[in-house]
Amino acid sequence: MLSHIKNINLLRSFESAARNQSYSKAAEELYVSQAAISQQMRQLEATLGLNLFFRQNKNMLLTQQGQTLYDATRQAFGIIQKGINEVMGDDLTGEITITSTQAFTTLWLMPRLNKFSERYPEITVRIMSSPNYDNLKQQHIDLAIRFGTQVVENTEPDYNCEYFGEDPVYPVCSAQLAAALEINQPQDLLQTWLVSLQTPGPYDWPTWFEHVGGIAYQDHQQWTLVHSTDMALNAVLNGHGFTLAARYFCVEQLKSGQLVMPINIPHPNMVKRYLVYNPNSTKSARIKLFMDWLKEEMASTSELC
Repeated sequence: MLSHIKNINLLRSFESAARNQSYSKAAEELYVSQAAISQQMRQLEATLGLNLFFRQNKNMLLTQQGQTLYDATRQAFGIIQKGINEVMGDDLTGEITITSTQAFTTLWLMPRLNKFSERYPEITVRIMSSPNYDNLKQQHIDLAIRFGTQVVENTEPDYNCEYFGEDPVYPVCSAQLAAALEINQPQDLLQTWLVSLQTPGPYDWPTWFEHVGGIAYQDHQQWTLVHSTDMALNAVLNGHGFTLAARYFCVEQLKSGQLVMPINIPHPNMVKRYLVYNPNSTKSARIKLFMDWLKEEMASTSELC
């Protein structure tokens, strides 16, 4: 029995506002107005006699007491959702198999996977990496996280291909290299090594140089070719020139100052993101939970960029 809070909707609104770090995003998620969320949070704080949020720039961050309440409400609503799935016949206990590129699984997914496992410990996640459009049905893959401009065309007819955003690609280098070189204009990148994927697709150096002003890069001799973006970023982190990378791949390194973007001009081609899955899968409940969590984490990453 909740002795202090009579309206449980206050806790639902609080959980959404805390998770999104935004009243407006909570309002969108719950289909109410931002003013309603703001009023509910004032009511909740008045009821508890505590400050739960404080504003930092555009984000609503949690106080220590707010974090404690958020941890509890997140767990509680997770238990409720699990119960709903059980009574509706959606069994969450079991395995799902997910595939994506080596770079995404190594640089983005694996460092965050513990968050999903803490929220849904009953779901076992099996991770595969591949640069190809694998046949999901033949390889018994439940969800593919795919990127690029040809995903829709390479999706099996009976599978859903759900677009969930796009990300810019920037030239990045180590802070040490930026300090050692004078990088003020795009052509200054030709002072050092340029690291590129062997098959860069639409996110290549020639297109970027042409986009920023038709710079004559053709006679540049210092090139390093690698198989994946994680290899490229590892080289760059250790001072080996510049590479082109989607911003979400290196958000933590940009925040910490290990990587920098001296030339803040994005590649003209954005990285489009898609989720590919069988809508009639017997694991639909697990797949949906993972996709919802993934979108939440990707949105959080974008806000940090």
